[in-house]
Amino acid sequence: MLEPRTSVRRVEVITETGRRRQFSADDKARFVEETLAPGAVVSEVARRHGLSPQQLFTWRRQMRQPVAIPVAPEPQTFVPAVVTPSSTPPERSPRQRRRLRKAPEGGENSGIIELEINGVAVRVGGGADAATVAAVIHALKTCT
Repeated sequence: MLEPRTSVRRVEVITETGRRRQFSADDKARFVEETLAPGAVVSEVARRHGLSPQQLFTWRRQMRQPVAIPVAPEPQTFVPAVVTPSSTPPERSPRQRRRLRKAPEGGENSGIIELEINGVAVRVGGGADAATVAAVIHALKTCT
């Protein structure tokens, strides 16, 4: 007779797929509702559905929290744009005059936007950061 050299070990057979189970919102609500019944024990409900009690307690906590209702964004409004020529050219140094000669015609005012909101004027230059400009405009609209 042949005898095994090692002792027999325990073998475990896994029958589940090993991946996370996905429960629908209706299933979760039904399981949580069972735990809220008078005399119900969360551990028993969890065992009956193959869950851990911690999972049911988490779902209960999540269902107690209010649901955030998305707020509709403010409708965008347009304001009329008025283009006015500069009344008198500002006094410039010789260095600035040389730069202007190199710039294309009408280049001294190119890229400048002037906004007036409730009597407050804001001039935005060509290299301004869009997020900063938006924040300034929003602040002006809320303060005035």
